[in-house]
Amino acid sequence: MALRPDEFYEHALAAADDERRLPLARMTGWDISPFEPEGLRVTPLRPPVLPEPARHGEDPSDCGACRNRDEGVWFNDSWRLARVPGVGVPLVLMLHPRDHYDMADLPDELAAELGVLSTHIVRHVQALPNISRAHVYRIGDGGAHLHIWFFARPEGQAQLYGSWMPVWDDLLPEYPADVADADAAIVADALVASCGGRRSAVSGTDAGPSEDAQG
Repeated sequence: MALRPDEFYEHALAAADDERRLPLARMTGWDISPFEPEGLRVTPLRPPVLPEPARHGEDPSDCGACRNRDEGVWFNDSWRLARVPGVGVPLVLMLHPRDHYDMADLPDELAAELGVLSTHIVRHVQALPNISRAHVYRIGDGGAHLHIWFFARPEGQAQLYGSWMPVWDDLLPEYPADVADADAAIVADALVASCGGRRSAVSGTDAGPSEDAQG
């Protein structure tokens, strides 16, 4: 059985200093880290908050992803794919079910579709010129409506490998929107060819379900 919130907190504090600061993560020493370890320090570990605050869109009547169910670059009856604006890497896409589901209550039929669609989106993103990898993320702490992130890693940028890439994305200057729109349209057309559905007549963008960094 997982540790209770108070047990987890006490367990973590055992490794912290007198200010409740944990040691720097090993990740800060990786050569792909965007930060030099010297001068960094960990924020104090806060005690658990119970009950947890509600995520954006816990109530479907107040869900931005539901309000935006007809916005995006590609659609079928159950899913929509949107481009996330204001990012630093070449392309960030977000896949949502058009109806209000989180991953834990996604019906099996849609779960199977999610696997196929995710595979095809990765395939089409990685087929873009000057893109090496498509990173896929599902977090779910910011928005209650299921949303899957797809980040395109630019070719040759070895520092953007792996789990630090969303942080690099936040540090980089904003990528040209017209270039990202054109690449999103290419991915949408390829998805129509491989999975059906339809592409939007205009390049739709989406600010994301929570409009914050919690995913």
